[in-house]
Amino acid sequence: MSPSVLPTHASQDLRALLNGFSQIVLLAHPGCGLLVLLAIAIGAPQLLGGALLGCISSMLTAHRRGYAKADIDLGLYGYNGVLLGMLISLQFAWSALLPLLIIVSAGLSSLLLAAWMQRMRERQWLPAFTFPFVALSWLLLWLAPALQLELALAIPSQAQPLDWRASLIAMARGLGQVIFLDQPLAGVCLLLGVLLADRRAACWAVLGSAGGLALALHQGLPQHSALTGLYGYNAALAAIALSQVHRRPWLPAFGIALALVLQPGFSALGLPALTMPFILTCWLIQAGQRVLRQAPADCTP
Repeated sequence: MSPSVLPTHASQDLRALLNGFSQIVLLAHPGCGLLVLLAIAIGAPQLLGGALLGCISSMLTAHRRGYAKADIDLGLYGYNGVLLGMLISLQFAWSALLPLLIIVSAGLSSLLLAAWMQRMRERQWLPAFTFPFVALSWLLLWLAPALQLELALAIPSQAQPLDWRASLIAMARGLGQVIFLDQPLAGVCLLLGVLLADRRAACWAVLGSAGGLALALHQGLPQHSALTGLYGYNAALAAIALSQVHRRPWLPAFGIALALVLQPGFSALGLPALTMPFILTCWLIQAGQRVLRQAPADCTP
């Protein structure tokens, strides 16, 4: 291999890595990925190592398994690893086992995603979105006592009165919570990344976070959780995802409401919601549309 080829490969790998971070918000854009990295560095620098290790591990697994290069370059084998690396670093106290857990779980996320995408393309399955991350996170949290993993001490957010300033901060936090951060500046960085990649998606991200906050307060859900953005991130992700597929504005708007309705149910089940309300929202809407499209054909004599 000639020396001139090496920088090209390094540039492609870096681009794929950054796309892996941008795919967290359902976009493939290196500039967006760089701003997501910046958001993590600002909001929780202690999670940056886990995020990078998770992304690299999931992408290396995809390379070693010989998965489609186009999918790898788009970052499709990066974002679940990033989220797993961040969640493990956030939830568990430091131990020598944590890096191994990140590497193994991120690698498994690529295996799960590859199998899912094959069935999606061959058998019309619904998109996986972040389901590998959610499923593996639930499994890890269930196995934590057996693995002797200690939960990290959570730092409670300060209570604040409900006013217009707190509402604006909560909207930014709702975006930051996509990557587990309740820092408003991290949410602003993430929004700038989405804006750089897709202005329409950025508008829907803001509407999703604002809508989730407003609906949560209207329904009497815990105010503290609402103001820390915990009811905004699933709504924002659902709005971004549905706005990319459906041009009619009422569908993303319906997705915002549905994501919020689904979220409290996971607390009742004793499971962390993570991004599952967003996933279920998109699945239900897409499955409903498939049924509606098939209905006229089924009625044809």
